[in-house]
Amino acid sequence: MITGKLPPLSLYLHMPWCVRKCPYCDFNSHTAGANVPKDRYVDALIADLETEASSGRTASRPFQSIFIGGGTPSLFSGSQLGRVLDAVRALFDVLPDAEITMEANPGTVECIDLPGYRSAGVNRLSIGAQSFNAGMLESLGRIHGPAEIVKSFKAARDAGFERINLDLMFALPGQDLRLAQADIEQALALGPSHISYYQLTLEPNTVFFAKPPANLPDEDIAWDIQQLGQQMLQDAGFEQYEISAFARPGQRCLHNLNYWHFGDYLGVGAGAHGKFTSAEGTVWRYAKPAHPLAYMQQAENRQFRTGASAVTEADLGFEYLLNVLRLPEGFSESTLRQRTGLPLDALRPQLERAAGKGLIASGNGKDWKPTALGWQFLNDLQAEFLPG
Repeated sequence: MITGKLPPLSLYLHMPWCVRKCPYCDFNSHTAGANVPKDRYVDALIADLETEASSGRTASRPFQSIFIGGGTPSLFSGSQLGRVLDAVRALFDVLPDAEITMEANPGTVECIDLPGYRSAGVNRLSIGAQSFNAGMLESLGRIHGPAEIVKSFKAARDAGFERINLDLMFALPGQDLRLAQADIEQALALGPSHISYYQLTLEPNTVFFAKPPANLPDEDIAWDIQQLGQQMLQDAGFEQYEISAFARPGQRCLHNLNYWHFGDYLGVGAGAHGKFTSAEGTVWRYAKPAHPLAYMQQAENRQFRTGASAVTEADLGFEYLLNVLRLPEGFSESTLRQRTGLPLDALRPQLERAAGKGLIASGNGKDWKPTALGWQFLNDLQAEFLPG
């Protein structure tokens, strides 16, 4: 049980539709037909926000960040998202300098209402580029090409967005070091403030998991590509502040940092997940109905079946380390207690076992951070702390 000051608070808003479902995607997204009920969904989001506001979960804390994810939020207009963000400001405290991020798909560039998003209060954009190679984009099932990435990025700059993230994937079908280098070079040429650089993984319940694409790089090539990308980004002045996140000075993603530091966040939208700490110090998790129709019906009736459950003490340590070990600085005894209420001794046997394998290290027994080997095999390091 956590005692003392409660963690910072963020808000996640989920927009569940895409033009087409990508074969590697395991997020809660649904193919948009000709008649997506956008206005009805916006009404449902506002009803959801009203329910959250009356729940007492914020404990009078302001939102330090808001993230609009999907799906493809850029299928919605600036005025529609403006209605949602106006409701957020009317119902909750939002810090004056809060980071408000929206995901955008280059394949919907003709639909993107960039000036409208800026007017609504969005001040950070995350563009899902994935690759600048036309063949690889096609193999990933993306609906855009390299030209659309450049077009949407420049349009965002023209609309006044200074903080722009580019999502890039590596270890793609048929990718080698030369092609991976070209992707990084073209991304850097646009001048983003942040780059998310992560490996293609075959997640359960995806098309790629059932039928993996041909010519995937083997583990050694994937590792060489990852190292090359990391070095190129660092040489270009980007700081690797998380396993897959690179930022120019002062441009870290505050919303994701809140996740990785085990902060609290409210989840609003179809399939959105939330985590909050009660005034009594208990950590709770919940999720909204995943299917948009079920979500809208429950929102309209103000009767969400969220399945909220308290995180057990056995799970608290694992969930904390699952997130914080993604950061190069790791964690300290004091931050562990602040976020989980657990003493370091509760995890010491697992820490010492992982240290014996060279996956984590501590100079004083109180501050722990992943080694280079631990970051290379992060899943193995995290698995050391699985309950039971």
